[in-house]
Amino acid sequence: MHPIVRTVLQRLGLGLLTLFIVSIVIFSALEMLPGGFAEAILGQSATPETVAAFNKEIGLDRPAIVRYVEWIGGILQGDFGTSYAGAGGNIKRHVSDLIAPRLYNTFFLAIMAAVIAVPLALTLGVLAALYRNSLFDRIVNSVTLTTIALPEFFVAYVLMFFFAIKLRWFYSLSTVSESTTFLEHISRAALPAITLTLVIIAHMMRMTRAAIINLLASPYIEMAQLKGIPRRRVIVHHALPNAWAPIVTVVAFNLAYLVVGVVVVEVVFVYPGIGQMMVDAVSSRDMPVVQACALIFAATYILLNLSADIISIITNPRLLHPR
Repeated sequence: MHPIVRTVLQRLGLGLLTLFIVSIVIFSALEMLPGGFAEAILGQSATPETVAAFNKEIGLDRPAIVRYVEWIGGILQGDFGTSYAGAGGNIKRHVSDLIAPRLYNTFFLAIMAAVIAVPLALTLGVLAALYRNSLFDRIVNSVTLTTIALPEFFVAYVLMFFFAIKLRWFYSLSTVSESTTFLEHISRAALPAITLTLVIIAHMMRMTRAAIINLLASPYIEMAQLKGIPRRRVIVHHALPNAWAPIVTVVAFNLAYLVVGVVVVEVVFVYPGIGQMMVDAVSSRDMPVVQACALIFAATYILLNLSADIISIITNPRLLHPR
C-alpha cells in the first residue's frame, strides 16, 4: 500500500475513534447536569411522583447505557431522536426536523464569513511578507492582533453600534426565516459574518506571513532571487506553493471555529442558527437537541481538522515521492 494511502486511512480511523469518544463525553456530561426537563417543565408543581411519571413518559427512567446505545444506533441510521418539547402531546417533534433549517443558517453564515476571510487573510499575509517590516506590515499586524484580542461579543456590539445604529448600513438583528430571499439573507447576515471574519483573520494572515518569511531564507528562494526574478513572483510562484501545509492547517482550524464558535455571535445578533438553538435547548433542558447540536459541532470540527491533515499529507513531497 502506498504510504500516503496508509497514512490517510490511519487519519480516518483516528477521526472515527475520536468522534466515538466525544459522543461518550457529550452524553455523560449532559447526564451529570443538575436538574432535568421534567423539573423545568413542571416548575413548582414538580413532586417526586409527577417527575417520575414524566420521566417514564419520555423514557428517562431507563439506564443511561441503554439510552446511549439507542441514541448512537439512531444516529447511525440518521435519526437524532425526538425532542422533549413535544412530550406529553400527540405530535412528536423529531430533532432532525428541528435542526435542519438551523443547520442551513449556520453553514450559510460560516460559508459567507469564509468567503470573505480566507482570500483576505491570504492576500494580507502575502503582502505583509512581501513588504516585511514596512509601515503596511506593522499596521496590518497591529489591527489583526487587536481584533483577535477582543472577545467576539465586544466586536459584535461595536459593529452593531456603528454600522447598524449610527450609519444604518446593516441590520442590528439578523432574524431570517424560510421565506427570506437569498439576497436578503446575505444582507441580514452581513454583520455576524464581518464579526467572525475579524475574529479569525489574524490567525490565517499571520501564519501565511510567517510561513512565507520562513521559506524566503531557503537556498532555492535565494537562487531565484539571484537570477533576477522579481520578489513578488518569487513569493507567489515559489514560496507560497511550498507553504501550503501550515497555511491549510490554520485555515481548517479557523473554518472549524466558524461553525463551532458561532454560538456567541448568533446569540448577540439573534441569528436563528444551530448555536442559538443549542443555547435555547440548554435553558429548557431539551437534552436530545443539545446532544445532537454538540455532536454536529464535534463532527464538523473533527472533519475539518481531518481534511487539513489529509491535505498536508498530500502536499508533502516526502510522502508523494517515497524512496
